[in-house]
Amino acid sequence: MLYRIYIDEVGNHDLTHADDPNQRFLSLTGVILESQYTGNVFQPEMARLKREFFQQDPDEPIIFHRKELVNKRHPFQALRDPAVEERFNTALLLALARWNYTVITVVLDKLEHRQRYQVWQFHPYHYCITVLLERFVLFLHYGSYQGDVMVESRGGKEDNKLMESYTRLYQRGTDNIPVNRWQACLTSHELKAKPKNANIAGLQLADLVAHPSRREILIEHQLITDNRDVFGDQICAILRQSKYHRNKRTGQIEGYGKKLLP
Repeated sequence: MLYRIYIDEVGNHDLTHADDPNQRFLSLTGVILESQYTGNVFQPEMARLKREFFQQDPDEPIIFHRKELVNKRHPFQALRDPAVEERFNTALLLALARWNYTVITVVLDKLEHRQRYQVWQFHPYHYCITVLLERFVLFLHYGSYQGDVMVESRGGKEDNKLMESYTRLYQRGTDNIPVNRWQACLTSHELKAKPKNANIAGLQLADLVAHPSRREILIEHQLITDNRDVFGDQICAILRQSKYHRNKRTGQIEGYGKKLLP
């Protein structure tokens, strides 16, 4: 079986302004999907959900993006009608519960990272993607699967940093996982990057769950205030119930599907 992990980023790699609460945290969320399931079930169902609620131009596909959905901006202006918004939210939550996928979220406290490692610092992107992909490789290894990795292209330096990090992992492995296991589990030596307008369903799913998952981890570790977010909390309840990667024997999520660094 072939699996792909779709990765969404929240935050940035800048350590200079890590003491700014708005820039303190970097997170990478990976959503793991089996390839045949993606093509036969997941993509068609997501497309059907879009058609049900939003008018579409055949030359401009609807692309789910959390920020635009929350703010009800074009092409999601139909959500300004409370009745439509309620029906859509219900349909989306049912879909998030029904779809078969596995979630891993890694959050880096850049301020703590900078203070702890003043002489030598792991680059934030490399640190996060290393921890995330170690868990993906073990997921593949213990399931006797293979897979690859896709991120949403941000362009420029951000893409280059992630691609360099991925290549280094593929070529060298890590202290925890030897290089032969990385190369046996991963089908490509290159990270795949696609722009938002490519309409990749897996990247859209990662975008929908990344921010709520990050927020929950920060609340659990008392790093931010628990301001009420009903819809985000409902998404996280679904993730906790059946979507987070976990220890198969104990069911533990912490350290498997959720990880706070350093």
